[in-house]
Amino acid sequence: MKTTIHITMKWLLVAALVTGGSGCSDFLEETDKSNFTVDNYFTKPEHATSAVNSIYENLKTTTGGGFGGAPWMMLEFGTGLANTELGQAQNSIFVRNLVNTSDNEYSRVYWVASYKGIGNANLVIARLPGIAMDEVAKKKSLGEARFLRAHYYFNLVRIFGKVPLITEPVELASTTLYPDQAAEEDVYKLIVDDLTAAESAGLPFADPSGRVSTGAVKSLLASVYLTMAGYPLQKGAEYFKKAADKASEVIAANQYSLFPTYDDLHSPAKKNVGENIFMVQFATNIQPSGWQTSIIPYNQGISAYSDETGAIFANKEFVESYEKGDLRAQEKQFYYRNYSLSSDRAALVDLGGYYIYKHFDTQAHLTTANSDLNWPLIRYAEVLLTYAEAANEVSGPTADGYAAVNAIRKRAKLPDLVGLTKEQLRESIWKERWYELSFENKTWFDMARLRKAFNVSTKGFDSFVGHKFSYGPVLKERELLFPIPTAEIRNNSRLKQNTGY
Repeated sequence: MKTTIHITMKWLLVAALVTGGSGCSDFLEETDKSNFTVDNYFTKPEHATSAVNSIYENLKTTTGGGFGGAPWMMLEFGTGLANTELGQAQNSIFVRNLVNTSDNEYSRVYWVASYKGIGNANLVIARLPGIAMDEVAKKKSLGEARFLRAHYYFNLVRIFGKVPLITEPVELASTTLYPDQAAEEDVYKLIVDDLTAAESAGLPFADPSGRVSTGAVKSLLASVYLTMAGYPLQKGAEYFKKAADKASEVIAANQYSLFPTYDDLHSPAKKNVGENIFMVQFATNIQPSGWQTSIIPYNQGISAYSDETGAIFANKEFVESYEKGDLRAQEKQFYYRNYSLSSDRAALVDLGGYYIYKHFDTQAHLTTANSDLNWPLIRYAEVLLTYAEAANEVSGPTADGYAAVNAIRKRAKLPDLVGLTKEQLRESIWKERWYELSFENKTWFDMARLRKAFNVSTKGFDSFVGHKFSYGPVLKERELLFPIPTAEIRNNSRLKQNTGY
């Protein structure tokens, strides 16, 4: 934790220097205004903006790619539905083979990035109220900060379980420099409190700039309630209703809609609009996204990128388990098997596997090698499926519940679900979540909250513990959480490792 806190403070000051520097004439008149400290920085509305921007920055850290893999892949290899051609990416292979350890760099990046974001959010929440600025703008900025803090904690508590709950800025003399782990229920309470506050912050319902919106707040709150209804808290019916009600508010607002074509999911022109409720922001030639080299086959020469790592692709058994006629499983919808060579765009080659197309930036691969795509965090499709699942748990099959899940199926060119029992509809909705939200860092979280895993052979659901991946490894209870990074336990002896690691 000591290292994490130092990094957090350093990042905030760097952000301030970049966005809040003074002009030449000011420099001649005043003493080194760029020498910011936490005590003298939060004085202007511009400081509020740059400080809030610093909280967003850590959303980017877990995305990316390269020859070492990337942290986002941890949550995909943990499902048993992903494969890799990248032999040197040991962090990926350890997770995929269920021999993971606390030395895994992916876990460390999730931990550090999340606490950096939380540290910056805590500074904003503590210091921004003292800035003389428009009160409406101040309330919105605080709403953004609380949403983002909730987002980081929601990831931490689901990935690691009991984690330190830090809600105030931490200094070297703080008693919370070496914090204890909090009960998961306490972490969820903060998440709900933060999102409830953000909900009333006056944010626009949708925001094409990519900043936090009321729609994003309500969507995340629906997901939080759905998780709280399941494991580990098992709050049941009351929280299924809360999830259904919150998702219903997003649907009823009529501010979002499913894209008519899956191509729109990976179109830079569709960033932050339509189906895309909240995304990690990137910009070509400024801060391009970095996962393109990871989702193309290893050194087959299909891309303008010089690196082709084959770091992650879909298991054949999973893609071929999609229902017959499902558009999502067809070529260049969610996956692709064929592509042209960069040396001859008229020639298609069979790539020998199912690579991920929903995150594929066509222009970057064909010409620019500089991607303008955002990473999706919340899609409207997820909100519809959250509503369908939660409403079914509350009332069984209803017209509105069917309408939500069937909207997903209709786009996939599949027939409507009708006439099912509550139990049958439950598993049908789960299956749609697996198929629709694949490779978006959603599936492992669903496995953990449901204590279920999808069996690609039977097309049904097994108990999590004891489920056998199609390539052999068997899930144990320890895989319900990831290990707390070794470095964090070494720096803070109060932290206790998760069972089995």
